[in-house]
Formats: sequence, structure tokens, C-alpha cells
Amino acid sequence: MVKPSQRLLDSVTKNNLWFYILSLLSKKDMYPYEIRDKIKKIFGFEPGNVTAYFVLYRLEKSGYVKSGKTLKKGGPERKYYKITEKGKNELKKGKEILRKTIEKRMI
Repeated sequence: MVKPSQRLLDSVTKNNLWFYILSLLSKKDMYPYEIRDKIKKIFGFEPGNVTAYFVLYRLEKSGYVKSGKTLKKGGPERKYYKITEKGKNELKKGKEILRKTIEKRMI
């Protein structure tokens, strides 16, 4: 049986990966591998490879991020992602929801 605290942690991390991706992309454009690495280092959990790509795909399809390609010195073309204005607005809404939820729920 999964502990309630673990379910809460999964709910605010893995189940809302979009929030962490947009948060990182609001600081700078990144490659998918870099996004996964930063999530692990900064937020303390590692999203699965397929999950991360799927969330990026959905974010791009919905207009929250935009992808581009760039040449890596001496290497192949790489795909990077950047946040759009729509994505910045959604991230702002997400932060506000979390802030209000925490404030209202704290006893």
C-alpha cells in the first residue's frame, strides 16, 4: 500500500510535470535531456524518458512551448524548447493556484 504522503508527493510532482517543465523553460530554452536533468537536480524527482517527451509534445501541441532546432558544435542537430507567452500565463496561473491552495489549507 502506498503511503498517503507518497501519493501527495506524486500528485504535486510527477502528475504535474508540465508545471516543472514550464518553470524551467521560463528561465532559459532547454533540450529535453537538460530538462530531465534539471528536474532531478532542482526538484528531486526524475521523470521517465517517455513521460517527459510526451508532456513536451502535449505542451507544444497546446501552444505552451515551441520547439526549434540548433546545430551543436561538431555534432548533430538538436531540438530545444522555449516557453511561449501562453505558457508563461499558464505557469503564472499554476503558481497562483498552488499559493492559494497552500494558504487556504494550512491550519
